Amino acid sequence: MRSLSALSEAERLREEDPFTAFLIGDLPNQIVFHRSRFEIDLNRRRDEAVYLRAEQAWGLKLWKDDLPQSEHAKSLMIHDDYYAMLRCFLEGVERNHGEFVLLDVHSYNHRRADPDTLTDPDQAPDVNIGTFSMDRGRWAHVVDPLMDHFRSFKAGSKPLDVRENIAFQGKGEQTRFVHEHFPETGCAIAIEFKKIFMDEWTGQPDKAVLRELREAISAAVPLLERSLGRHP
Repeated sequence: MRSLSALSEAERLREEDPFTAFLIGDLPNQIVFHRSRFEIDLNRRRDEAVYLRAEQAWGLKLWKDDLPQSEHAKSLMIHDDYYAMLRCFLEGVERNHGEFVLLDVHSYNHRRADPDTLTDPDQAPDVNIGTFSMDRGRWAHVVDPLMDHFRSFKAGSKPLDVRENIAFQGKGEQTRFVHEHFPETGCAIAIEFKKIFMDEWTGQPDKAVLRELREAISAAVPLLERSLGRHP
């Protein structure tokens, strides 16, 4: 599909979620998707998962010409296959362990206007926890300790600003899917990391901050295991 795209490589990369695979690299189970969101966005529902218009994708001109129906159909097949795989995988986890936590890790831009203009910090926490689709009361014993855990870590010299449903509310397709199909056993938490770990305009990473965030995520595993064991 690259030959059909009207985006420059820099435009495309700026809207991707780079380095998130590194962030989750120490977790015991990982699913990493190695395709561009401009081919298929797994975190949007099926009928919106292929970007066709600028208003679906931050006002960007996406395609040189209309996307051929054959390419559209191929992308939707990827969406279908992914969620079939995810359901099968999670059914196995449920069968073997009962309840489970899925950390749905993403990243977001906070210098969208230009390299020197920050988004209002009040609207852009370092770590945004999205809980829209979950039964919040049912999973409070998991979500609340996780947020406190992240707050105990620093990025650079600053404590992480961790808040719930501010920049994003957790309305993505993946968490919705988990809570629909595993309503009693699956706690899917949407985690959006502000791109404090990189220059979002050049793509250059801050490796020290990346390592700090990776440590914060990996250190959450025993906490989450204990939290699941304390289900009220």
